[in-house]
Amino acid sequence: MLIENILVKDKRFSLPGGAGSDAVNDATQYAYAVCEFHTENPDIKGVGLAFTLGAGNDLVCKAIEYLSVPLKGKDIEEIMADFGPVYRSVLDSPSYRWLGPHKGVVHLALAAIVNACFDLWAKKREVPLWKLLLDLSPEELVNTLDFSYIEDVLTRQEALAILKEQEESRHLRESVLAQGYKAYDTSVGWFNYTDEEIKENVTRAVKNGFTALKLKVGSAEPERDIRRAKLIREIAGEQATIMLDANQKWTLEQAVEISKSLEVIRPYWIEEPTHPDDVEAHRIIAEAISPVKVATGEHIPNKVIFKNFMQAGAMYFCQVDCVRVGGISEFITISLMARKFNLPVVPHVGDMGQIHQHLVLFNHIAMGHENLFLEHIPHLSKYFKFPALIKNGYYVTPQASGSSSDLL
Repeated sequence: MLIENILVKDKRFSLPGGAGSDAVNDATQYAYAVCEFHTENPDIKGVGLAFTLGAGNDLVCKAIEYLSVPLKGKDIEEIMADFGPVYRSVLDSPSYRWLGPHKGVVHLALAAIVNACFDLWAKKREVPLWKLLLDLSPEELVNTLDFSYIEDVLTRQEALAILKEQEESRHLRESVLAQGYKAYDTSVGWFNYTDEEIKENVTRAVKNGFTALKLKVGSAEPERDIRRAKLIREIAGEQATIMLDANQKWTLEQAVEISKSLEVIRPYWIEEPTHPDDVEAHRIIAEAISPVKVATGEHIPNKVIFKNFMQAGAMYFCQVDCVRVGGISEFITISLMARKFNLPVVPHVGDMGQIHQHLVLFNHIAMGHENLFLEHIPHLSKYFKFPALIKNGYYVTPQASGSSSDLL
């Protein structure tokens, strides 16, 4: 199955009434830079997404056009048989590497390209992405990965050992396919929602089976965050799991002080408490606010920086996102690294959970990652051909071929 033509699309979607807002982002658009691999079969195309917030989406689209050229005319099975070197060759295109390396517009473009490769591969084999990945042998899976710059903590041989070690017990974890993967609701507590809206959202979420909820914090007046956090705890109940997300708003000192004041509601984690590049600040915060855990990864751009966070003890929950790092291949590499460090992977879902619903199943069954929960954001579901389905607070295991990335 040859990639005969490559189309790039700039897709933007307006959000209503404060949805998507946080302490540093008042944007009213979610957007995807979309890479499409078209084949001789008009009914089969590989679709890859990279996530942005609207403005600048066109820059990512342009970068996809540049970086995807070497894949045109290639057979998808040949590409994926030894994808690690292919990934590295696209990643390190010399002139474009200067614009990163491995971060920003160019790396987002890589995500869309890589995700299109995996989507087309799964569609060619007529299976959902989670099954494609689970059906690969450890050697075949590792052939899709690039271990450059992380060999000091995870070699190819160690990755193989992790996957092979989990093979005998995989059947014990396959029940998740029938049960579904638990979801947590981010949409109850967007930053610009009123207290009354939060009350209504939490009540509805609990009624719909959600037992884990997230609130956006980082207000100019911390008392507002404390009040709203207490509100969610009161309505959701003492047994509910509540996470707090500061979206990088705080300085180091503020993060420590305000996080401690929020301990009164027993948060499961504090997410992105300060600047996402500051590894040492995250380490200090993690130590200062323990036993409350630090979650981060939404804006960590690549496996090297994830490695640094893990080495430093600066994160507990790894929130890698396959539409923000270099696609599914880098997501799996980071997940393997997190497994070695015994850190849970709870992805950020710039894809609205469409691709990640596949990846968390793979992580749990093939790597033995803990079956925790996956973020759920419903705002773009009507734009997908096969939208992620939630039933009683659980993701329903997808059955359509591919990565669930096709847009209407």
